[in-house]
Amino acid sequence: MIRLNCDYSEGAHPLILEKLAQTNMEQLPGYGQDTYCLQAADLIKQLCHAPQADVHFISGGTQTNLTVLAALLRPYQCVLSPDTGHINVHETGAIEMTGHRIWTLPHTDGKITAEQITRACKTHWQDDNPEFAPQPKVVYISFPTEFGTLYTKKELYDLRRACDENHLYLFMDGARLGYGLAATGNDITWEDIAACCDAFYIGGTKLGALLGEAVVLTNPKIQQDFRYIMKQRGAILAKGRILGIQFLTLLQDDLYLKLAAHANQLALQIRDACQNAGLKFLYNSPTNQQFVIMPNALLKKLEQLYAFSHIAPLERNQTAVRICTSWATPPSDVEQFVSDLKRLTEN
Repeated sequence: MIRLNCDYSEGAHPLILEKLAQTNMEQLPGYGQDTYCLQAADLIKQLCHAPQADVHFISGGTQTNLTVLAALLRPYQCVLSPDTGHINVHETGAIEMTGHRIWTLPHTDGKITAEQITRACKTHWQDDNPEFAPQPKVVYISFPTEFGTLYTKKELYDLRRACDENHLYLFMDGARLGYGLAATGNDITWEDIAACCDAFYIGGTKLGALLGEAVVLTNPKIQQDFRYIMKQRGAILAKGRILGIQFLTLLQDDLYLKLAAHANQLALQIRDACQNAGLKFLYNSPTNQQFVIMPNALLKKLEQLYAFSHIAPLERNQTAVRICTSWATPPSDVEQFVSDLKRLTEN
């Protein structure tokens, strides 16, 4: 069985395992205060051209989202999110457990617009009693989106403008950030993200690390006492070195983006093969996630050989599935998929 259902089926890149083994017996300070975490943080600041930023390392995406939003929001405030946002559909109410409401906005290809943010804020503040409803304070987006689509540079800066006009923070979920940055046609850079977002994170779990996300806080207003929030949420690892070593390895010599480009390239080969077979797509994704509409009869045959993620049943005996490559997907797996798809659709 070849697994094409997610980008975290494998363990970690060999260079990370090698570095962890090399440093295994070193005695280092705990709680992210070791030399490797500090070096990784400095490297991230350099990449983002953000010397004023604070960088923290947290074990996983859900914990990162709830920790950052708990820090950004007062008890009576809420977060604006696409209705398809990961915090809304895949985190079991983790944000609500922090005591905050998610105010969902209708998505277009996984994205929301500056105009939607402005309208939502006007709706709140023009009410006769605005204090009777949660106050919007943070805008949450993902890059790439849940559907592998990308915000453009203009769209990102428009979101920043809308946040400034409405006194909101902008928070970017970067669980798959590398896949977006390395995508064909992407015009957003590390520097753009740091300039536009008050907080964002660099995903490691889904891009070569054993585990871990690197949180970047660019706004000085939210840096103070963030580690208190981390500790309260169980987000400070005693052996923080494990995270620092991984990010230092991934971000040296451009390895992070090279791994992402590898996955994207293989995903586009899958996309081309599906198009050649006459299959349609839910979304136009240039990243490692492809959302393919398959006849159920074809899907049943392919699933004897491959694992996909089911998205939704559709009319006319069809199902939308996500086909996902990873930093570690062998080209031979994709070649085999292309061959099997061609064989099954030509017969």
